Amino acid sequence: MVDARSIIDDRIALTETAFVELVVWEVPSPVRGSEHQFKYRLVLVSGGECVVRYDNEAGKGDHKHIGLAEVPYWFQGLTQLQDDFWKDVEQWVKKRNGQ
Repeated sequence: MVDARSIIDDRIALTETAFVELVVWEVPSPVRGSEHQFKYRLVLVSGGECVVRYDNEAGKGDHKHIGLAEVPYWFQGLTQLQDDFWKDVEQWVKKRNGQ
């Protein structure tokens, strides 16, 4: 049996009260609800609250959370996943800064 393999495990401070955490594993078989062999969690935490999160929790499949809203996410590969996540982080930062 092949074990899961860590691909990304980063934590990036954005401010004194905000950080991004990126965690991606390659898994031997797809997580229930997903069709690819990655288990992931990409989050933006600000002031102790998770304000943006992309994940594929078993049974829910690929989805994202923006504030309190949860919507499906169409997984198109790890590069696109990170690009989409960072775009949502940028939008959240701009909105928070009143831009």
